[in-house]
Amino acid sequence: METTAPSPYLVGNQKLIHLVRHAQGLHNLEAEMNRTSIQFTDAALSTLGWQQVRQQRENVSATGMLQGIEVVITSPLLRTLQTSVGLFGREEHEDQCGNKTSTLNHPPIIATELCRERMRKGRSRGSLSQCRSGFPQVDFSLIESEDDILWDADERETNEAVAARGINFIKWLLAREEREIAVVSHGVFLQETLIALKNKCLPLMDGDPFSRFGNCEIRSVIIFNESVKGLRLDSRKTNYCCGRIPKEITLQVDEVTNQ
Repeated sequence: METTAPSPYLVGNQKLIHLVRHAQGLHNLEAEMNRTSIQFTDAALSTLGWQQVRQQRENVSATGMLQGIEVVITSPLLRTLQTSVGLFGREEHEDQCGNKTSTLNHPPIIATELCRERMRKGRSRGSLSQCRSGFPQVDFSLIESEDDILWDADERETNEAVAARGINFIKWLLAREEREIAVVSHGVFLQETLIALKNKCLPLMDGDPFSRFGNCEIRSVIIFNESVKGLRLDSRKTNYCCGRIPKEITLQVDEVTNQ
């Protein structure tokens, strides 16, 4: 893969993070229809979810975002893996001679437990072998156990605990060498992470910082490395503004300053 230079409006050690909630899953569809008859341990995308992925893939390609992203970090659950590969994975095309070619830019996709959904009973990922077999484009080397041993608690994880995990995840991202990163995760995790970041990030579009992500929605923020290092959960009390990504990013260099 040819590497693409980071976006020119990033200065110093800032990073551009594209936060993506997975497209509609079958469990979302059941909830929207007020049905609870079917229990989904690791829900796949619905028909509408796949349509959302196709539409968002067109937007990602049209805006040039796909060319700038250096790595995609994804939760290892089925719906996030499907969304990650659908949005950012290789697209192979076969010519008249049967030769297969792929899109020029297809950033590596790495799965990690760090950006999992809210911890709750009955929402586990598939086995590592299943994940690798179903998603050969994804790097699962950071997943340590064959079976899901993390999320078997009897009680739901609190918002405060999710936010703390989110900040630890952001610090992990900041330690990576890439400067433009896509993260495919879950609604509660992304929302609580943004709330916890407060004024430690710069949104690329005005919006409600506390609103829930829509399915397959992308919000992009510039994060200031130094200001996040010492961030603790108790600093969530201060308001900040963070919003949704516009179709075209026009932020100027002099508008981005370390805070």
